[in-house]
Amino acid sequence: MLSNLRQLFRHRALIQILVARDLKARYRGSVLGFFWSFVNPLLLLLVYSLVFTIIFPRGELLGADLEPYPIFLFCGLLPWTWFASSLSDGASVLILNGNLSKKVMFPVEILPMVSVLSNMVHFLFGLPILFGSLWLSGISLRPIELVWFPLVLAVQFILTLGLAMVLASLTVHFRDIKDLLANVLTLWFFASPIIYPMSLVEGRGPSFMGLPPAGKVLMNCNPFAHLAISYQEILFYDGPFGHWKWLLALAVGGTAMFVLGYWLFDRLRDSFVEEV
Repeated sequence: MLSNLRQLFRHRALIQILVARDLKARYRGSVLGFFWSFVNPLLLLLVYSLVFTIIFPRGELLGADLEPYPIFLFCGLLPWTWFASSLSDGASVLILNGNLSKKVMFPVEILPMVSVLSNMVHFLFGLPILFGSLWLSGISLRPIELVWFPLVLAVQFILTLGLAMVLASLTVHFRDIKDLLANVLTLWFFASPIIYPMSLVEGRGPSFMGLPPAGKVLMNCNPFAHLAISYQEILFYDGPFGHWKWLLALAVGGTAMFVLGYWLFDRLRDSFVEEV
């Protein structure tokens, strides 16, 4: 496993080529082409601004701390899109690239990474839209807080890659996982503090055996909740970044998930050719 893990760095040129191929294929034949990487986040922000500012002013119901609410929502929604799209694409990446998986010398372990990196590129292209909307809304970014931003990206990347490798290796054998995943991601989205603040649910639910309320336990056990809160505290909320301890704990957990995902992928790699 360790020898194969070291091979990932050696294949960085191939990974770059496949990521570029995936990005080109996604917008092949469209008029705007790659420019959609900027347009899609902008349209998404405009739609949510229209819905939650004019049609359904949700921010007023949740409190003044969430104004402007569309910006608060976008701070969690943009990384969620990267996360959910990476898992959806990663689950079926071996099946869709069966011609590559059957080649003896091809390093199949890079395919889940290509899916995560391709969606990460779209996330990065959406950041100028997010930063621009923060500036237009009068929300100033604090350099001391932005120091944590690359770490949040790194933690999300390693966690997402680990989960994508688990899903990719299992979906080859159990095709139903891809359909089940869509419903799991929908539940996961609403169980994460993206459309609402964590404070809204952490005190809700029953308590058992002296444990905190069920809502707080759910938030603490949800890895994406800590990512969403980290983005919100760094970019949206006024004040110091107080969630750093949870972020560091998630970094350890994300690394463990990557090791587990790579181990499972390495154990099952010999069966991929027969299944795809």
